[in-house]
Amino acid sequence: MITEANRRKLPFYDEPPVTQVGYGIIFEPLEGLLSPHIGLLWELFQPEYPYCDDFAPIDPDIELFDGQNGIEPQLEISDIPELPRVLFMNQDETRVVQIQRNGFVYNWKKAGINNEYPRYDSLIAEFQKNLAGFDDFLHEFELGRIQPLQYELTYINEIPQGEAWLTLEDIGKIFPDISWQKNTLRFLANPQKIAWDAVFELPDKTGRLYTSIKSIKIEEESILFFEMTVRGIGNYTSREVLQDWFGIAHEWIVSAFTDLTDNETQTKIWKRRS
Repeated sequence: MITEANRRKLPFYDEPPVTQVGYGIIFEPLEGLLSPHIGLLWELFQPEYPYCDDFAPIDPDIELFDGQNGIEPQLEISDIPELPRVLFMNQDETRVVQIQRNGFVYNWKKAGINNEYPRYDSLIAEFQKNLAGFDDFLHEFELGRIQPLQYELTYINEIPQGEAWLTLEDIGKIFPDISWQKNTLRFLANPQKIAWDAVFELPDKTGRLYTSIKSIKIEEESILFFEMTVRGIGNYTSREVLQDWFGIAHEWIVSAFTDLTDNETQTKIWKRRS
């Protein structure tokens, strides 16, 4: 098992391009959780999260190991009517709590150029606090307890055009493992879109790291969208060691970001200090 003791010191960036972070846990469905409980639950969260919305629930994907590759969709079959995925949002909508019958997610989203990434230690503490509040609510109303099936940590980075790249043929300046050979004699012209994916397995069946790089447009601005997600659980199946799993997932994401991006860009643009 990977432990806190053998984790190495991670690189630190003063101005990382991260724009969204998500901490999630999938658990056994809480069939006793009904729509009337959601109103009571919002009363608990409302002082910090005054806005509420709902969406269709998301069917989670569970990582498979022991010779089985990939993921397995988890389909919930029940006579109980479907409960929506409920979102509680703070005043500026930079913090979001998402709850559905078999899942809990805590998100941070960047809003504006001056809204700095609050760092891992701060966000994992907020995730733990909100998850504990939800768990206490379940206990108070005798709705069951959270039995973890899988954890998930996601980081989304957005690298705008003009920040170390001008056209898609420059993608190698940001991601050295991906390059476009500039050759006027070749048949193909420069690409209009780029998409690249890679999956890496963590030791001890702790999980998998999913990396995705693609070119997109947000409000007519060209962006390189770099997403990294670790999903799994390994031997970290109790709430007491949940934070240890997220510490490992965070280490893999930061290390993967450092491996996959250009060293000069890290130093000059994202202000890497270590």
